Amino acid sequence: MFYKIIKDFFLKKNVTKRLLKQHSPVVQNKITTIGILVDETYFSNTSALLGQICLQGFKREQITVLVYKDRIKSKDEIAAPFLALKNISWAGEINKPEVNDFLATPFDLLINYYDVNKYPLLLLSIQSKATFKVGFESVDKRVNHFIIKAVVAQYEAFTYELIKYLKILNKI
Repeated sequence: MFYKIIKDFFLKKNVTKRLLKQHSPVVQNKITTIGILVDETYFSNTSALLGQICLQGFKREQITVLVYKDRIKSKDEIAAPFLALKNISWAGEINKPEVNDFLATPFDLLINYYDVNKYPLLLLSIQSKATFKVGFESVDKRVNHFIIKAVVAQYEAFTYELIKYLKILNKI
């Protein structure tokens, strides 16, 4: 318990420092690759979200998913690459190669599918090389380029609004 509080404190300090330095210009290109960062602590229907995005004309091969959970139990079955708090050091370094590959991939769109300010998730969003980031309104405004007002459980409404505005912005 005490260890988690101290680790959260140092992660918060690290994220705040990175947010102050962050300045990423938005590139005006069409979206061909999508990265999705999902907090499965509050939203466990990742496959339905993925299916909804595929219905909008994107191919499954274009989409990469990274799942975050506060705690991973031994009997949990997670199909996508995942990350837990124990995989992040106090300095914000990640010790999982598949997560580092996700962060190094230059996605055209990163969907931050979480609505709670958790410092591990904010750290991942900041470190991502994505050119355009979309997320929920309840998350720190400095993380995302575009914010959608929706509820996490209503993934159909989120994807509808996302596609509508991506068309308006001439991204798809």
